[in-house]
Amino acid sequence: MTVLNKTVNADDELKPDLVLVHGWGAHSGVWQTILPFLEQSFRVTSIDLPGHGYSPEFIDNSLDSWAEAALEAAPKKAIWLGWSLGGLLAQRVAAIANERVEKLILAASTPKFVATQEWPSAVDEKVFSAFHTEVVKEPRASLLRFIALQTRGSKTASEDSRVLRKTLLQPEPKAAALDAGMQLLLKTDLREQAAKITCPVLVLGGKRDTLIPYIVLSKISELFSSSEFNVIAQAGHAPFLSHPDEFHKLLSDFCFKNMTEEYKEAK
Repeated sequence: MTVLNKTVNADDELKPDLVLVHGWGAHSGVWQTILPFLEQSFRVTSIDLPGHGYSPEFIDNSLDSWAEAALEAAPKKAIWLGWSLGGLLAQRVAAIANERVEKLILAASTPKFVATQEWPSAVDEKVFSAFHTEVVKEPRASLLRFIALQTRGSKTASEDSRVLRKTLLQPEPKAAALDAGMQLLLKTDLREQAAKITCPVLVLGGKRDTLIPYIVLSKISELFSSSEFNVIAQAGHAPFLSHPDEFHKLLSDFCFKNMTEEYKEAK
């Protein structure tokens, strides 16, 4: 059973491949605002995670199971962009299949979403656990609340929230997939495996993000052997949605840095 994927610019072999992995409760439609920018420079593959969008549910909802399915749906070698939960999956892909990841972009993501004493700049475990309980009880209502949380702080929060509600509820993710994704966010800690990721990494976030504080972006970046970080001043947890042009410029500059002349022509 493989994850559904949708490819744009499939006939343009001169453009570098870019894989997009959405966040919790979302699907590949979340990229609709940034996609017109991306498809100018990249051959884009958007992946629906298991139980999200039009992808089937999985029995095995471990991070490795999802990562292996994503690899099966992806080009043989590509740049990977993961947003939030999708960033966890993209990091795992880069760790277990380093040869298939040209570069890695983490958008509003982190190796560990839950705060601990040695990793304080994250979400309090009690807050996360309480929300997880609500997800199990009322998945749709929880998804709506999470949409509001993701856009809170952004200068364009009202419009971002409207776009996300319109996009993400058609179709709605399966309740079991929401539960599985929340468990991955709660339990996953990929900090130690960051050393296995040798490709260049861009950590990109919003200064107004209430889930991933911008002050932790430099700490996340330091976990990788070759990395850099950037902050979009007026953005929240979905910078590609609120600031598609600025997000695209930062992403494009990073992706085409030190690339072959053939790929640079695509830019």
